[in-house]
Amino acid sequence: MPVTKTAKRALRGSKKKAEVKTSVISKLEIAVRLAKKSATSRNILKAISLADMSAKKHAIHKNKAARIKSTLSKLLPSKKRVKK
Repeated sequence: MPVTKTAKRALRGSKKKAEVKTSVISKLEIAVRLAKKSATSRNILKAISLADMSAKKHAIHKNKAARIKSTLSKLLPSKKRVKK
């Protein structure tokens, strides 16, 4: 149990960050699953956008986001592929 004021404050902050990260990651996982299941351009681009957002918020590592984007962009038609 934290005793100091600073420790209590840090615990509050880390709980909030954990909630945000879990919600961002779960949205990303759902979007990726949906994009792989029904590979429409809209679903794929939304999943790619969520991968970028979650990497920006440090919920996932930037290389993992790049892997997700690479995998999903292979499902897109060649005209709409995401450029690096």
